[in-house]
Amino acid sequence: MSLDETRIQHVFIIGSKSIGQYGGYETFVDKLTQQHKDDKEIKYHIACKANGDGFMDESKLSGVEVLKKNKNGEVVEFTYHNAHVFKITCPNIGPAVALYYDQVAVKYCLRYCKENHIEHPIFYILACRIGLWIKSLSKKIHRIGGTYYVNPDGHEWKRAKWSAPIRKYWKWSEEKMVRTADLVVCDSVNIEKYIQEQYGIKSTTYISYGADIQASPLSDDDPKFQNWLSEHGLSMEEYYLVVGRFVPENNYETMIREYMRSKSSKTFALIANVNEKFLSELEAKLHFKNDPRIRFVGTVYDAELLKKIRECAYGYFHGHEVGGTNPSLLEALGSTKLNLLLDVGFNREVGKDAALYWTKDEGNLASVIDKADQMDKASREEFGKLAKARITEAYSWKFIGDEYRRIFISEKG
Repeated sequence: MSLDETRIQHVFIIGSKSIGQYGGYETFVDKLTQQHKDDKEIKYHIACKANGDGFMDESKLSGVEVLKKNKNGEVVEFTYHNAHVFKITCPNIGPAVALYYDQVAVKYCLRYCKENHIEHPIFYILACRIGLWIKSLSKKIHRIGGTYYVNPDGHEWKRAKWSAPIRKYWKWSEEKMVRTADLVVCDSVNIEKYIQEQYGIKSTTYISYGADIQASPLSDDDPKFQNWLSEHGLSMEEYYLVVGRFVPENNYETMIREYMRSKSSKTFALIANVNEKFLSELEAKLHFKNDPRIRFVGTVYDAELLKKIRECAYGYFHGHEVGGTNPSLLEALGSTKLNLLLDVGFNREVGKDAALYWTKDEGNLASVIDKADQMDKASREEFGKLAKARITEAYSWKFIGDEYRRIFISEKG
């Protein structure tokens, strides 16, 4: 190993399904590697899923350089933002696939370190899924001179999609993983406080997710944007918007039900990777297909277009309640003037006085929507200024990147 190579801090990130697609960790990995793509002292190695839900499709990324293909001609390793990205093939075993994926990815990284004589690697595991194996895996990480960091995410054990036994496992696994970690990196002040108080752990640090306030390069009359509006029957500043993972704990049921109850004449556009089973359940409960204002408009992976769609929305809904600092909330505050947030600690911590808040109580959100509909342009503009100020002061990607660089480089001594 050359002198220059010994100066490099290798960081192995495990737990993101892919890069740049919907989801907090997917966004985080994309932006973090972008911040450090020219950094000569950090080399990222990113695990991604080769198949299954949320798998890595490198064709959606620009600037990819293929490193390796399998015998079927499928890409299994590539570089992106100067990071080494590798794919893990997963069996079709339902919810347990997350456990399989993370622990196999850690084992891959251990082998990679040995084969490439990497000294003092950092293993940064996103979410607390592999408590069953973490004692053994952390010993192996330490044996090769490595360090183990974990990001506990939010309260995975509260997610509605899990059965009671699985929720119990998530809670148990969380305790095992944070107690074993050399450092717990929390993306929310509330989460850090919870980890410290619940488990008596002092080896924690707070680093949020990030966002930016740079305007979309697309103009109001850009054909790409206008075609999207036309395709979905929408008009500028005449629609409310939500963007995110289509799962129960993001409170789509409450948002749709309350929108149907509101007096708004505007459209509610939902950008989501729709789960047909959950969609059918909502339709059976709400019969939202009878309300022409409720429109599922598919997915948008074009970042410039998505930002323009956010900017030109009348308002944005955020219903997440079990995570920490959520990227879609930060992106909304950076782009959309008026944001209507579920009133939980995580969202209050981020939005402060730059948003309106609602609860899941019957009729509450409908009344907030009706209030928002009556707001004059100057008031909405003021909310927009406050929202952008929140991003600038605490959530810029440069600031987040610098914070991660600080904790990663400190490992080199």
